Amino acid sequence: MDIVINPQSQTPIYQQIFSQISAQIIRGELAGDSALPPIRTVARELKISVITIKKAWEELEHQGFIYTVTGKGCFVTPLSLEKRADLREHLVTGLLQKDIVSCRELGLDLDAIIGTVTKLYADAE
Repeated sequence: MDIVINPQSQTPIYQQIFSQISAQIIRGELAGDSALPPIRTVARELKISVITIKKAWEELEHQGFIYTVTGKGCFVTPLSLEKRADLREHLVTGLLQKDIVSCRELGLDLDAIIGTVTKLYADAE
């Protein structure tokens, strides 16, 4: 499990952690039923608050990416390819909905939004 924190990002740290771990689960890099490291261990390694990690773990659990076994820790939820695709679509839809609202508030029409996304996608390769 790789987590890279960008302290200069406008995205809260717990959200950065959630996004990276959920992406690793969706891509199948973290196998179902595999144990996540303890919250305190992750906090110590990343040099951030236990509360921040706890919040990320809670969001992962709320979204169905992990489950908790009392006294044993947190584990990756076993997900079929179909379920991983559904979760990916749900996350992407949520991200794009917010961005589209912001773009429309700035006066962009659909063609301008699509043009910008197409350029950014090409630049990211």
